[in-house]
Amino acid sequence: MLELVNITKRFAAGGVTLDILKGANLTLPKGQQVAIVGPSGSGKSTLLQIAGLLDSPTSGEVKLDGKVVSTLSDNAKAALRSKTFGFVYQYHHLLPEFTALENVMMPARLAGRVDPERAKDLLARVGLSERLGHFPTQLSGGEQQRVALARALMNKPAVLFADEPTGNLDPATAGGVFDLFHDLAATDGLTVLLVTHNEALAARCSAAYRMNGGHLESVG
Repeated sequence: MLELVNITKRFAAGGVTLDILKGANLTLPKGQQVAIVGPSGSGKSTLLQIAGLLDSPTSGEVKLDGKVVSTLSDNAKAALRSKTFGFVYQYHHLLPEFTALENVMMPARLAGRVDPERAKDLLARVGLSERLGHFPTQLSGGEQQRVALARALMNKPAVLFADEPTGNLDPATAGGVFDLFHDLAATDGLTVLLVTHNEALAARCSAAYRMNGGHLESVG
């Protein structure tokens, strides 16, 4: 279980202080998909970065299974992200000199493992079993995004943080990606925190919240 407790985030810019998050609270039970919606600039991505330990809150706590993890050292946070979290964004950031299969295997290689069969299975599940040997420049934007999703799932994360992961995908493919989230929740207990403008996808989640004035409000 991942918990965000009274998260605030304040930025100072040009002599002006901006309160982006004002006491946001959120609980993500294991195996659930939780969506955050709201207008651009409302703090959705900032909250996601804090939840994934890529940024620190001004105040408040991030807890994982009841243990405060937001105050860990940078090295401990990096180790936790590598073992427990997965990240996928609207912009895929694939390594151009590696094939789709090699990009997906990269997290496992960095962890000292080689598991091409899992990488192949993940690429098949996102509809790219015929594109294993293609380089990013040989793939469409939507295909690159699906490779990035498979890469994020390579190390079997407990929590997947997804920031507009279907923004470059057509509706049918986006729906297929969400089906994969559901499948992995059922088989692996995957928890997903999803930032999206897609209200239809948000409605398919276990719970959805709207960012409003720095607070999270439940929308079902």
